[in-house]
Amino acid sequence: MLRFRAVALGVLGAGLFAVHAVAQDDPGARKASPRRIDAVVTSLTLFAGTAQGLWRSPDWGATWDPVVGPTPGDTLESLGAARAVLPFGPQVWVAGEGGLYFSEDFGVSWKRLFGGAAALSLMPSRYPQSDPTVFLGTASGLLRSADGGTTFGPTPLGRVSVSRLEWPGPALVVATGRGVVVSEDAAQTFRDPGQGLPEGEVHALAVSSFFGVDPVLFAGGAYGVYRSSDAGRTWKATALTGRPIFDLVWLGPFLYAAGEGGVFRSEDVGRTWTTLSEGLPPKLARRIMFPLAPAAGLEAFVGTEDGVFRTTDGGQHWQRAGLEGRSILALATFPPPQPSSGKRKK
Repeated sequence: MLRFRAVALGVLGAGLFAVHAVAQDDPGARKASPRRIDAVVTSLTLFAGTAQGLWRSPDWGATWDPVVGPTPGDTLESLGAARAVLPFGPQVWVAGEGGLYFSEDFGVSWKRLFGGAAALSLMPSRYPQSDPTVFLGTASGLLRSADGGTTFGPTPLGRVSVSRLEWPGPALVVATGRGVVVSEDAAQTFRDPGQGLPEGEVHALAVSSFFGVDPVLFAGGAYGVYRSSDAGRTWKATALTGRPIFDLVWLGPFLYAAGEGGVFRSEDVGRTWTTLSEGLPPKLARRIMFPLAPAAGLEAFVGTEDGVFRTTDGGQHWQRAGLEGRSILALATFPPPQPSSGKRKK
């Protein structure tokens, strides 16, 4: 996801408005009217997918509200567990048990694009203005839309769960219940899963930023972390094995893994690993996100079985960032603005 977020376009700032619909019987939510309007500062906004739906923080994890959406109209009440969240520009995509939902106004109002199956993962094109392709991973296969999510059709992948997607281009990398498969033609055909990866569902993917010339990828599952140097044709175990891994982030020279036992970091592409657990409870870590990547990698959020935690020193120390007692299934934020060139206009 880091590559996709880095190229997403849009002016992200204050002065935009969002409606927070708050469940009044939820003691963890801030008390407010369902029609209350708050200013959305995208540089401070976090999204968290939980088993009970989508939550949003307007202040970098200090407080959280459940996101439902205004009525009348489509709402997120039927979303169920939120498995994947992808914000960029004014658009926010959410995949969950109730299907695929889409917002064009920073998460204020919502439209249900697909409700035919539980959605586990999603990946729109990196260039939505010129290529409206959207891939949707479900519990029973991979779907493809050629019209920005208005309609979806099946792909030749077959009936298999699709938990994660990476689209470094032109290759599409798909994590499934039967291993990692790669398509070189936008899901028209797929190679068979490679050799060496243990059987079982793949929960996590990390792909080289230069996949076209450096086809390295990592996969995480119940078996730990495995590495492929040939676009998924063959796999070898890293030093982190024997424990479930649910998320991977490859940031510069550092590879991060989140799973049973917390967060782990490798500085040598998986040969050795360091445990980053000070301040984290002995809970399962499901998601890790670096909100300022790829420009900076010291600040990160991790979603666990017991809420969200934050670090400002690359994982050396962690502190709580809300949603205590909730199992976090997804984390996301708006991409940072493009850095200034520093040149004066003439």
